[in-house]
Amino acid sequence: MKRATQSTETPQVGRSVPRLESWLKVTGRAEYVHNLRLPGMLYGKIFRSSVAHGRIKRIDVSAARALGGVHSVMTGEDVRRLVPDPYYGPAFHDQPVLALDKVRYVGEPVAVVLASDPHVAEEATHLIVAEYEALPAVYDEVAAMTSKAIVHDVLKPAGTFPDLKHFKGRTDTNVALDFHLRRGDAKKALAGAHRVFEHRFRTQQVMHTPLEPLVSVAESTETSLTLHTASQSPSFVRSEVARLLGWPENRVRVRVPYMGGGFGAKLYIKLEALVAVLSLLTRRAVKISLTMEEQFFTITKHASTFRIKSGVSADGRIVARECEVWWNGGAYADIGPRITQKSGFTAPGPYDIDNVLIDSYALYTNLPPAGALRGFGIPQLVWAYESHTDMMARALGIDPVEFRRRNLLRDGRPQATGTVMRDAAIEKVLERVAVLLDWKNPFDRGSGALRRGRGIAVGFKACVSPTTSLAAVNVNADGSCIVYCSTTDMGQGSDTAMAQIAGEVLNMAAESVTVVHSDTDVTPYDMATLGSRSLFHMGNAVKLAAEDAKKKLDQLRNELGLPADAEIPDIFKRKYGMQAGNVVGTGSYVPTYKSPDENGLTDSATPFWMVGGTGVELEVDTETGRVRITRLVNVADVGTPINPRIVETQLSGASIMQLGFTLHEKMQFDADGQLRNASLAEYKIPGLLDIPQEIVNEAVVAEQKTGPFGAKGVGETGTFSVSPAIANAIEDAVGVRLTSLPMTPEAVFMQLQESK
Repeated sequence: MKRATQSTETPQVGRSVPRLESWLKVTGRAEYVHNLRLPGMLYGKIFRSSVAHGRIKRIDVSAARALGGVHSVMTGEDVRRLVPDPYYGPAFHDQPVLALDKVRYVGEPVAVVLASDPHVAEEATHLIVAEYEALPAVYDEVAAMTSKAIVHDVLKPAGTFPDLKHFKGRTDTNVALDFHLRRGDAKKALAGAHRVFEHRFRTQQVMHTPLEPLVSVAESTETSLTLHTASQSPSFVRSEVARLLGWPENRVRVRVPYMGGGFGAKLYIKLEALVAVLSLLTRRAVKISLTMEEQFFTITKHASTFRIKSGVSADGRIVARECEVWWNGGAYADIGPRITQKSGFTAPGPYDIDNVLIDSYALYTNLPPAGALRGFGIPQLVWAYESHTDMMARALGIDPVEFRRRNLLRDGRPQATGTVMRDAAIEKVLERVAVLLDWKNPFDRGSGALRRGRGIAVGFKACVSPTTSLAAVNVNADGSCIVYCSTTDMGQGSDTAMAQIAGEVLNMAAESVTVVHSDTDVTPYDMATLGSRSLFHMGNAVKLAAEDAKKKLDQLRNELGLPADAEIPDIFKRKYGMQAGNVVGTGSYVPTYKSPDENGLTDSATPFWMVGGTGVELEVDTETGRVRITRLVNVADVGTPINPRIVETQLSGASIMQLGFTLHEKMQFDADGQLRNASLAEYKIPGLLDIPQEIVNEAVVAEQKTGPFGAKGVGETGTFSVSPAIANAIEDAVGVRLTSLPMTPEAVFMQLQESK
């Protein structure tokens, strides 16, 4: 495929450029770790715990080792021979490479069989025998607060991120982190309120289900290690694996090609530490590819319980709000404590409330670990506070849109943390959803067994902070350009967006720009591709790097006596007498951040806010409880869209994903912590027949003044408000209120029966 290299005056920002990698994908030439084969490579298959909580008494691997074709079988004790303290994690060093001393959930990796044939390795795992001394277990996040079953005896804070350095290890508790915020006097204001409303909401544990399961390959020598991995955080993987091994970072290389989805599942360490240790122990390349079933035992989304209490004045203004949130983090903390804090402070919602009290708890339980999943905890919170908002509006006899208008947080006003809201088009998003739903006009309510309703919701998110992004831009002698950055493209179109940003600065077509995939020996540091941070943070870094390169080109023009509009190839030909040389610009971006004080307050909690609104029209079959979405409206504030078409598809994809969490998906555990539906045959993600008949996706006219060309991220925004909008529409249709997810036909039907 030939790409143009000439300069252009056509703006690149705002172009719906087809994704630059699309031709590689449709021709089957895109590089994925799953396709990687290395000489002498061993395949690893994992033997997993069958109990939720127990001390390891014995692991018998003799029969597995004796099976023909098996190279070796490794346990936690083998790992400890190489790494004396083999624990990792972004918040706490609490997760062992393989289970040591005890297991903490059903499905925890206990041993690994290595063989040249993956089928032989799989067969051998069934020959391993493990014995455990059963320990009391806890599965519910609220019960974990006071449970005598303690998941971790000792906690070792990781100290990885500046905002988590205050963590302290605890004993005799399942609380990994508790975040508290106090602004004004919520209790006094509640006591003096005209009306007080209190509700409790729950969300379930669900799975990311990227269609490319987790996969990592390690190859090593005595002095170096290369990891080929499907990871959203290659820079973190390098630093954490180097720390585990006691090596300098320059001995560890992490390469990430294209990824088949991530959604937060592929953040931080997942398989990388395991394959690294196995490769060093065997002196062979080692590959572990999880099955779809095994992903259920690796990382999930936090189940949660949210108690929310609001006081309202006689004129319909919210004067006080208490929020208490319990997050089910599973057996290992992963990034749950950061979710507890960073999302927890938005629990009051996008509303102007002077008196706020927030308690947010990250809890250990004996379930599979939970971490980031497209929204970083925000969908769980919006589900609660926007359902609560509608319930209050109905009880007060105020139109739900009007009630929101009276209470919205507007630019220039402080959010609950005290951070002043800037460049957040909450009001525009709400009004546009109302217009697209034709909210003011009569609505067909249906008849007979089919009843129709509509609902609306709006939510917001603070981008995680502090984080760091670095980039380099290399302008070649022919006028083409290469961008080096460690943002991972997992289908969200980041490569294309970064090419557009660089092209905008350098006056060249995005098609003339190549973006080098994450390779820690080549691409500069980036914290991670998560939380919709990349377009803002890395976009700013790429913009700065391109501006640095442009400045150097302008200096060359001046030195060589060339006119200001001289083409790039002419600069290098004049300088070197031929097509030779290059110019490299660098840029780094670290937004300001101030840690919360003892009351959870700070005037710099986040570099930007994301806003998403959802409108829903639906039908409810009162005889079966089945809910059918007929129209789904997604409206977002993304600042200035870099690529409008990609924004539309991001909003659509995010809302459909959240639709599954709202109506279908749930990990079902029995009383012993055994997962009963770990397959796509039983765990139902949305299919084509579940997609709404009409989906409208729109970005309001807005600008993020601190963003690259006015832009900010969008990957999560479409998830925020889907669940409460559907719940609100169900009540509008049939008069029943559901407060737990998912809202399955059975749940709707039972609620209808109870309301009779």
